[in-house]
Amino acid sequence: MAIDLTTKKIRRILVIKWSAMGDVVIATTVIEDLRRAFPEAQIDLNTLPPWQRLFEGDERFGRVFTVDLRGKQRGLRGKLQWLREVRAGKYDLVVDLQASDHTRIMLSMLWLSGRQIPWRIGNNRQFPYNIQPEELEKPVHVIRQMRSALNSGGIPTETTHPVLHVSEQNRVNVERIQQEHNLEPGGYALFMPGCQAAGYLKRWGAERYAELSKLLAEKGISKSLIIGGPDEMGECEKLAALAPETTINLCGKTEIIDIVPLTEGARFVVANDTGTAHVAAAANRPMLIVCGPTNPVRVVPVGEQVEAIELDLECMYCYCKHECDHHSCMVGITPEMVLDRLGLMGVV
Repeated sequence: MAIDLTTKKIRRILVIKWSAMGDVVIATTVIEDLRRAFPEAQIDLNTLPPWQRLFEGDERFGRVFTVDLRGKQRGLRGKLQWLREVRAGKYDLVVDLQASDHTRIMLSMLWLSGRQIPWRIGNNRQFPYNIQPEELEKPVHVIRQMRSALNSGGIPTETTHPVLHVSEQNRVNVERIQQEHNLEPGGYALFMPGCQAAGYLKRWGAERYAELSKLLAEKGISKSLIIGGPDEMGECEKLAALAPETTINLCGKTEIIDIVPLTEGARFVVANDTGTAHVAAAANRPMLIVCGPTNPVRVVPVGEQVEAIELDLECMYCYCKHECDHHSCMVGITPEMVLDRLGLMGVV
């Protein structure tokens, strides 16, 4: 029998989403659906310490708490602290968007400790979840799993893209950057040429991004902003050196939430499969993801204006699990191909 939780007395909700950054940002899509379904309820978020900064000042949450169960607090003391935190919440509903063996065990321990949360939604069909989604054919994007989990509890999922709180200070930061570089809204492109160091095969390459920036300048888009984090400094610096006249390197010069208003002012985004692209998706601007080792069905950011470009090769979707001496899936995607695709999207 289908359960409609929107007819129940739900006053306190716990959402669990630990990692990775991209998936945590994707989770804000369904968190927005939760807020709309339960406008009077208190929603708390349990995530890992690195991602707490994504939610500073976010009024959708009563609180955001972290316990580093994968790091410094991975032992018994950390588990006990997590149990104390969750027991004290006296939740009516838990939505486990991580739904890993680890979170499932922690919720089972909570059950055995005598604190039974009445309604328990998870992404898989196992104890301790008593509201479970239908089985989805794989490969499947994590947003479909999350939406299916909420739908199994009668919760509508209508939000189309991630929702992040942008503070006034972040908007001031971006206005300063735009004024400093004479950037007009809709007059610049935004590039995300990196990714975490371990996944370097997901990088399209500084040379190709540099050539794309020059082609865009010929089309009237004179500047391409380069965004990246600590793992991506070298790649961003290389790109800027290859195209000094057409790029502005902001790598390491912005806060993570600055990416949202920066993207709001961009005509479009071109990015690799990287976590910061999911943050940019909160701006709901046209975005093209260059994919090769990873399957776009599983990894593209959430949004109605997000598309992917890839080649049809035998070795596609290797997920960087082996050494590659040819990188054909990325090298074969030329800047001209990306430019043509942007034209089909109506942004060039």
